Amino acid sequence: MTHSRHSLALIGIIAACGIGAIAYAQIEGDDRGVPPVDSSANYEVTGIAVDVEAKNADQARLFGWRLAERRAWKQLWAKVNGQPATAAPNLSDGQLSEMVAGIAVENEEIGAKRYIARLGVLFDRGRAGPLLGVVGATERSWPMLVIPVMWSGGTPQSFEHRTEWQKAWARFRSGGSPMDYIRPTGTGLDPLVLTVAQAGRPGRGQWRALLDEYGASDVVVPTVQIVRRYPGGPVLAHFAALHGPDGEVIARFTLTAPDSEGLPRMLDEGVRRIDDAYAAALRSRRLVADAGLTVVPAPPPELPEEAPAETTVSTMLPAASTILLQVDTPDDPALLQVQGTLRAIPGVQSVRADSVALGGISVVRVAFNGDPQALRAALIASGYSVEDAGGTMRLKRGGAR
Repeated sequence: MTHSRHSLALIGIIAACGIGAIAYAQIEGDDRGVPPVDSSANYEVTGIAVDVEAKNADQARLFGWRLAERRAWKQLWAKVNGQPATAAPNLSDGQLSEMVAGIAVENEEIGAKRYIARLGVLFDRGRAGPLLGVVGATERSWPMLVIPVMWSGGTPQSFEHRTEWQKAWARFRSGGSPMDYIRPTGTGLDPLVLTVAQAGRPGRGQWRALLDEYGASDVVVPTVQIVRRYPGGPVLAHFAALHGPDGEVIARFTLTAPDSEGLPRMLDEGVRRIDDAYAAALRSRRLVADAGLTVVPAPPPELPEEAPAETTVSTMLPAASTILLQVDTPDDPALLQVQGTLRAIPGVQSVRADSVALGGISVVRVAFNGDPQALRAALIASGYSVEDAGGTMRLKRGGAR
């Protein structure tokens, strides 16, 4: 196996080009809360600790990466199949090399003959799926708006101010998760509408309007309460995975960091466990969509018994309808491309990005003068696959569905 087999499609990559080449992937999001590249074609296993010795530093790194691949495979198989990692089939290094899409270096120390690191391993979903026992498409949730709430110093905050909890959710790569998260960037109107007060509001009316704006059909509110017993001491964090306007508790747990420097890593682990809790609830059918959040269209007006004597041209033209599209936007060019494609379709009057999530799913609002099925057909003809996602359309680059 050579490192050139690994396609490290992550932020801050130095391409791997042969045995002994250094590959580094920065795993933190930027200060704006924009998540890193997240490919839904990959399964990811993070936090694999390795400590190996060899004849030289390059060989030690190679052995460390191979060991991380083996351990990550067993963890991924156990997670997907709900069985112990010891029951996972043993694969050769060659088989693992064919399935691995990238290695993310979270932390590493390189000595003359020793390699100590914490690594993340990304498996290609298409190649790993058959060996994982995954048949066909993995069950995926309906679009879920994420409103992270952090308690610190007795004060709760969501998008009102940038928090470490919000940054942790921005860093999370959800490619291996069945949860369809919609993660706002925290800009524009987000600080005004995605507040702690809104997260605890039970009334469905305002929720329906808000979810419609973000192209979601449900909401999850992951919360964390930070407790510092004394300056410079351990940091205690109480986590809760809440679902829906009524705050249904899906899971609770507590983690501890040795000091404030370990807070980001602890929050990252909290995000991972909360995602696992939501995914388990989805598989067990415990996570159920709230019927009260479904937007019920108004009944059409009754037609008069007799048509008016004179009909103007304007009354014969169909009124423009508003259509929300969820679009995979790994980067700015992808967003600009889909906007250009939409504007070129006959009948499209305006195109506006309501929520931009580079590396995730953006929401685009389209004013279309015609039947939405005509817009769907035009998008399929342009090379996009179009799926129904809770009353909205989900666009992906590829064949029609």
